[in-house]
Amino acid sequence: MSRGKRKEPVVARITIKGRHFEILVDPEMAFRFREGEKVPIENVVVSDYVYKDVRRGLKASPEELREIFGTDNVYKVAEEIIKRGELQLTTEQRRMLLEMKKKQIVTYIAKSAVDPRTGTPIPPSRIEKAMEEARVAIDLYRSVEEQVPHILKAISRLLPIKLAKALLQIHVPPEYAGRVAAQITRLGDVKKSTWLADGSLLVELEIPAGMQNEVIDKLNTLTKGSASVKVITVG
Repeated sequence: MSRGKRKEPVVARITIKGRHFEILVDPEMAFRFREGEKVPIENVVVSDYVYKDVRRGLKASPEELREIFGTDNVYKVAEEIIKRGELQLTTEQRRMLLEMKKKQIVTYIAKSAVDPRTGTPIPPSRIEKAMEEARVAIDLYRSVEEQVPHILKAISRLLPIKLAKALLQIHVPPEYAGRVAAQITRLGDVKKSTWLADGSLLVELEIPAGMQNEVIDKLNTLTKGSASVKVITVG
């Protein structure tokens, strides 16, 4: 198995029906894989074996793997252990991964929330500062979406904020209409799309409210600044 330079491996483990299974993994790659990034499992797993006890070198048999996981393919078993199990991290590894998780949460909130007084996006730096002041506890193993509600509740005492959607009305001139039509679904949820008699395109696009500036910048890039964008509603 060919692998590049790795961080110090750690144990990922799971207990199913009272039976323990462990694998050796790269901690950062395992965390990214668990978070849903498209990381090849071959770049995550350090050993070619699934163990019952890594420290003692006690390997799980193919029969045991098939019985519990339905397969004896090491990579498929590893995927299940990483997704559903837990990582045995050093203090420094946990600190590093918690920092990564915090940045993911800040990015998610910044893209999805607005200041309810103005309907405008909130800079990530303000969100991060509010999280620090509120002493928000971040769970390494819970998803971003699961943690956002209680984090918003905590920081809303310090920062006016709410999750919201924005509905944009976009008018694209004929010379760029085809290009935008091909890519618009990547920017948000198209609620209405109309080709006008002059060949221009009129679109109503729903996006997370905090992404208004990002989407408008993207549209300006696609149309060399000639698209007209109007915010219809935020809420």
